[in-house]
Amino acid sequence: MSPAELLTLLVGTPSVSGEEGPLADLVQNLVSTQGFEVQRQGHNLWFTFGKKGGPRLLLNSHLDTVPPSAGWEGDPFTPVWHGSRLQGLGANDAKGCVTAILLAAFDLAKQPLDGEVVVALTAEEETGGQGIATILDQLGPLDGAVVGEPTGLRVCAAQRGMLLLKCTARGQSGHVANAQMLGAENAIHKAARDIAKVAAMEFPAHPLLGSQKAQVTQISGGLRRNQVPDACEFFIDLRTGPDQDHDALCAAFQRQLESEVAIHSKRYLPKGTDPKHAIVRAALQAAKKAGPVGSGTTSDWAFLGGVPAVKVGPGDTFRSHCPNEYLTIQELEAGAAFYAKLIPAFFKMQAANQETGAR
Repeated sequence: MSPAELLTLLVGTPSVSGEEGPLADLVQNLVSTQGFEVQRQGHNLWFTFGKKGGPRLLLNSHLDTVPPSAGWEGDPFTPVWHGSRLQGLGANDAKGCVTAILLAAFDLAKQPLDGEVVVALTAEEETGGQGIATILDQLGPLDGAVVGEPTGLRVCAAQRGMLLLKCTARGQSGHVANAQMLGAENAIHKAARDIAKVAAMEFPAHPLLGSQKAQVTQISGGLRRNQVPDACEFFIDLRTGPDQDHDALCAAFQRQLESEVAIHSKRYLPKGTDPKHAIVRAALQAAKKAGPVGSGTTSDWAFLGGVPAVKVGPGDTFRSHCPNEYLTIQELEAGAAFYAKLIPAFFKMQAANQETGAR
């Protein structure tokens, strides 16, 4: 099966988050016919190849897509080639990465390797990481990982996390006409003061991720138009860097705000890998890039614990979740070639590191 045919087959099999079953069935059958022993839990698939007992490298990408947005030209679930571009839901995010990883695996499985490759194609990445997080303990020890996401083959060695804070401003209710005489405290006014503080906050810039600003994304308060509100809630979304601790950040917000501050979600942890690590150097060598970059979007990397990792794959992050997303055949072929070069390069560098350490 050619790269174009495989990508068309995957894109033409709908797999919105939570409904990945048909695609998981298809990929499981396809991989099995190539001679691999596929393991499965739910809609998550994984298989291994290479030399057992050596370094172990994870290649991970996700099978699921977001639902189609408005604005699509034609049926988003029907892949259509426009010249060298395949348009269809998931072509860019991230079935192009899945296809490229499979093509590299099919090629490298026929060659001797100095380590073992674990390929994990997982579900529900778009809705909270319930795929890779549920099977990670079954994959065994890992010396490195590559998360397949559309980065234009730029090697991301740092990824922002996501901290969501729920803030509650408390006031004292009363009739609006009597508010000044009663001294009733308006919770919305208190929240407004805090929101202004949030907008003015500055955070240290990260060398790969740059600067960041906290964003207030939702606000609600008040019961009636003639009643001073006694409560107002608002949410803060802060995309964090690898050098920031979520609990410490929450405490810092509480010290600066009048409102009560509580963590709503902190499970998307920020990630960073030392640029000198073998996985970064191997990826840079395979991609022919001078240095790594950072990524502002989250991915399954957030759930890989302390495994040294990079995020990299064919496609463009700015096409993700957009109508008429596409991938070009040139991007797909370059992605497959990249993964096929990265794997042996990583094993070689790991072996060199162990040899140096042994001395």
